[in-house]
Parts: sequence; C-alpha cells; structure tokens
Amino acid sequence: MRVTIISIPVRDQEKALQFYTEKLGFLKNKDQPLGGGNRWLTVVSKDDPDGLEILLEPAPNHFEPCKVFQDALQEAGVPYTQFDVDSVDAEYDRLTKLGVEFRVQPKVYDNTVKYAIFNDTCGNYIQLVENL
Repeated sequence: MRVTIISIPVRDQEKALQFYTEKLGFLKNKDQPLGGGNRWLTVVSKDDPDGLEILLEPAPNHFEPCKVFQDALQEAGVPYTQFDVDSVDAEYDRLTKLGVEFRVQPKVYDNTVKYAIFNDTCGNYIQLVENL
C-alpha cells in the first residue's frame, strides 16, 4: 500500500490552481472536467513531479460538513496540512515578496523544527516545516 494522492479542500479551484502554481511553485498535473463546473485538478511538486499529487478538491462547495470543518480549522488557526521545506526562512521571504499572508511568522519549536503558517487564500492555513 502507498499514498499517491492527498486532497486539500478549496472553495475556488481556479484561484487555488493559480495560488499553488504561481505562488507556491507546484506544477499542474491533471485537469479533467467532472461536470457542474468541477474538475479533477491535481498539482505536484516541481522537485518531485512523479511523486505525491495534491487534489484541489471542491468539496466545501458541495458538501456542507466539509465546509464546516474547513471553517472550524481556519477559525481556530489550525493548519489543514503541512509542507516540508529545506528552509522556512527562505520560503517565508520568497512567499512574503509574492504577497502571501502569513498567520505565524517563522518560529522554532523545541529546538527540533522551525515552522510558519500561511493562508492559501482558498479556505486553509498551511504549515511550512523545517527539521532542525
């Protein structure tokens, strides 16, 4: 058994695609219409294009429990998921210059990790993590 795809709920797939590709640097991988204006829309890391896919899932628009969960996480300031990076400081500087809004600036936790949390503009906080 292996993990090949994860999903991140987004409220606007096109806006999410632009953010995840233009700001975060992911590559569009799959884009297939599903009907009703929805798409099977995935992105992959430019550093590992054959690796894990992220599905930009429009569930909050069609499944109320997903929207409630997403709202609750954001209200509590809890990240939906995390992305590992080589340098949180470098990513923070790069993304800040691109206009990405951070909820938490880079911080060290327990001398083992550095992290920062940003808003993906699509209903989620995402945490960046660097192992120290």
